[in-house]
Amino acid sequence: MKYSYYPGCTLKTKAKDLDLYTRETAKVLGVELEELEEWQCCGGVYPMAEDEIATRLSAVRSLEAAHRKNQGLVTVCSACHHVVKRVNEDMKKNEAIRDKVNRYVQFEEAYTGETEVFHYLELLRDKVGFDKVKECVVNPLKGKKIGAYYGCLLLRPGKEMGFDDPENPTIIEDFIRALGAEPVIYSQRNECCGGYVTVEDPAFAGKRSDIVLQSAKDMGAEELITACPLCMYNLREKASIKDVPVRYFTEVLAEALGIREVEHE
Repeated sequence: MKYSYYPGCTLKTKAKDLDLYTRETAKVLGVELEELEEWQCCGGVYPMAEDEIATRLSAVRSLEAAHRKNQGLVTVCSACHHVVKRVNEDMKKNEAIRDKVNRYVQFEEAYTGETEVFHYLELLRDKVGFDKVKECVVNPLKGKKIGAYYGCLLLRPGKEMGFDDPENPTIIEDFIRALGAEPVIYSQRNECCGGYVTVEDPAFAGKRSDIVLQSAKDMGAEELITACPLCMYNLREKASIKDVPVRYFTEVLAEALGIREVEHE
């Protein structure tokens, strides 16, 4: 299986583990991720205004590049996935946006949302299959109690993202089971950590992150996993609760697949 890969900016700087372990685990699972040659920042936030075209262009360029290769497009960062997936839906369903973008960029052929966008977790569930992941596990994480932290961007808005049930998601819990660990269900797993407000009001982000961590801790979670670099930052750096480790889901996958730690460049 070969897919175009959109890493995004943060995975090249503050979230290298999320990227490196994605690439290494994909190889073990028989997935070839081909990084797009000229990807640009997705913008970080989905533009809500329908007449805001410029901030959609970088996502569309990556989507069109994957389409030219006749490949699906894989993302890993929750924020990047949110932007790229929703912009692609715009190109499929919103004629005004689609026409303006194609007039502005002038691709050889108009892009109309043909590329299938996957978060890496969706790829593991829908294309690789969690049964195959389980077969490839050489270091089962037996006895570990792991909480999934979804945050906001993977799940909402539910209809547009189509990732999982926004109120009762199961994909990361199923992923945890495939690795041999026990998923911990807790009330704050799909609530906000404080998000970008950490720039303006870090105390509030710390308060929200503490609520998330305490909720998981009360239900017996020994650690949390997430797919969002900003969630990781808030939960690690802004929260006062420090006895619940937070890791990227790709790192935990690499551990279960028996991959040694990848040296950072």
